[in-house]
Amino acid sequence: MTDQKRKRVFSGIQPSGDLTIGNYIGAIRQWVQYQEEFDPLYCVVDLHAITAGHDPAILAAKAREVAALYIACGVDPKRSIIFVQSHVTAHAELGWLLTCVTPLGWLYRMTQFKDKSAKAEEASVSSGLLCYPTLMAADILLYHTEVVPVGDDQKQHLEITRDIAQRFNHLYGETFTIPEVRLAQEGARVMGLDNPLAKMSKSENSQYHAVHLLDNLDQIRKSVMRAVTDSGSSVTFSDDPERAGVNNLLTIYQALAGGTKAEVEAHFVGKRYGDLKKEVAEVVLETIKPIQARYNEITADGGYLDELLAAGAERARNLAAPTLAAAYRNMGFMPVSQLMAASAR
Repeated sequence: MTDQKRKRVFSGIQPSGDLTIGNYIGAIRQWVQYQEEFDPLYCVVDLHAITAGHDPAILAAKAREVAALYIACGVDPKRSIIFVQSHVTAHAELGWLLTCVTPLGWLYRMTQFKDKSAKAEEASVSSGLLCYPTLMAADILLYHTEVVPVGDDQKQHLEITRDIAQRFNHLYGETFTIPEVRLAQEGARVMGLDNPLAKMSKSENSQYHAVHLLDNLDQIRKSVMRAVTDSGSSVTFSDDPERAGVNNLLTIYQALAGGTKAEVEAHFVGKRYGDLKKEVAEVVLETIKPIQARYNEITADGGYLDELLAAGAERARNLAAPTLAAAYRNMGFMPVSQLMAASAR
């Protein structure tokens, strides 16, 4: 049973692309650890997945895949609430209310919107992409979330969530808990194997860019062995951009094998890049094999996952309903209960 005295934590991943070892190291593995300390909700944020175009034929299947991988990676449905965002309509409702109290200038300043819109023609940029932060704020604020784990690239979204909550509370009275930002653990940022200067992406189409959690084992080994390095030979951590590839491989190795940076470097003394790649490939494979085995067990029984997600959504709806009702009430909307009472007379 969940300890209600614990602080509440909320996080989620979009069901777009294929989850990578970077998602596991940088997020899901830490979610598993948070179950010991927090009262967690972990969401498949499918409403966010449609802000930049999507394939309707695979959206539902990808949502199920991500949910199953949460569990396969160690998220325990007995200790965490696991659900799909669109199954709790309060997310979309509160997202609209927050959009209406968020200054446009705040949204235009968001780095993610600037970056993504710069890569597309103006006519094809979705207004949903602009309003992404208000929906994300709704995700967090609905549950009086106290702690939100993020990487550096998401810190700005948490800052605007705090700003939106404070603005709403100032305009309409105390409604939302102001969440605390918890930055991801040091070394949790995994970069692309083919471009170690860019974060590993689950939506990148390059065959050797990432290790995906559901890749076949031969492909995983090939991806690691083809990873970009440099012309040197020293297997050591470095902040030098020219050595970003080796640094990335060492980061992955340390994250999965454990040990301090000094201990990892000592392990590789006298070894070459080829040795590093082989050992990284092995530790990645040993991490992914049990995840894939558990995933196959979960998905072999489709009813199990459906029941789990239905139960998770129900628990989330029960938590979200009072917060949404308070937001409507504090903004001055007519209560539904008043109409129901009138119709009963």
